[in-house]
Amino acid sequence: MKAAVLTTPAPIKSAPLRIEDVPVPEPQPDHVLLRVKACGVCRTDLHVVEGELEPLRPRIIPGHQIVGEVQAGDGLKAGTRVGVSWIGGTDGTCAYCRRGMENLCDAPTFTGYSVNGGYAEYALARADFCFPIPSQLDDLHAAPLLCAGIIGFRALRVAGVEKGERVGLFGFGASAHLAIDVLHAWKCEVYVSTRGESHRKLAESLGATWVGDEREKPPVELDRAVTFAPSGDVVVAALSSLRKGGVVAINAIHLDRMPEFDYDRLLWGERQIRSVANMTREDARDFLALAADIKLKPKVTSFPLGKANEALQALKSDSIDGAAVILP
Repeated sequence: MKAAVLTTPAPIKSAPLRIEDVPVPEPQPDHVLLRVKACGVCRTDLHVVEGELEPLRPRIIPGHQIVGEVQAGDGLKAGTRVGVSWIGGTDGTCAYCRRGMENLCDAPTFTGYSVNGGYAEYALARADFCFPIPSQLDDLHAAPLLCAGIIGFRALRVAGVEKGERVGLFGFGASAHLAIDVLHAWKCEVYVSTRGESHRKLAESLGATWVGDEREKPPVELDRAVTFAPSGDVVVAALSSLRKGGVVAINAIHLDRMPEFDYDRLLWGERQIRSVANMTREDARDFLALAADIKLKPKVTSFPLGKANEALQALKSDSIDGAAVILP
């Protein structure tokens, strides 16, 4: 099969992914072999490819937003269409798994990082970490839901969003542009601060109550905020927009730094900063059901497998709106 393989992490401008012919994965116990129909491109893939996340294997096939069709294996019927996300498995026995907090598992498997992912024609996945894709969602538009969508949904949960609240989205890429539709379904007012005129126009077109650039402060105090940029400065900007008792959820696997800030002005008053770590299978099932119910359809730009480097370059430069998806 064809696959985009990473051997040496490097800046994406140097095109470190190489398209190679590699063996189709051999089915293993409790796993299924998937024919990849689409694979979303995530900023975490960029962290893997550029080495911001320490390499775990000498060779890896990235990609963890996989829509695939079961070909063979244990536990799922051949022909079933399923999705695979960032968490590809947990040990099920650690203290966190026993508490129902599998997103914090001590020994997780990460799709496209600790095991090969979906930038390929076929992929292997644990059957119990595959999620049925509702028929209302086509392959191309389902792929970005499997990480950007699920993790954005979890971020709203971590922030404690309640129906009818004022919610700020700081950054407006693949994840935020899906979260806004969920917030509208919950009758929330959405305030967007983001760099890039095209991102601001997209937020306006999707019905944001207010849109400003990254230096502008929303005109009202927010009940909740979610940051999507890997920037500590953005976290402080979101915190400065909260009412007393409000919550900022940081939806980033990597943060450049956490700058000093004025505790008395920004954090006092029981304001909270919380991090978002991975997702659970419950998050995935709940979100996919909601996405089908509200007819969620992300804005997507597709790329062939041979242009996986270009897809990641587009993501890094913010030159596309919405999500990028690779179609093997």
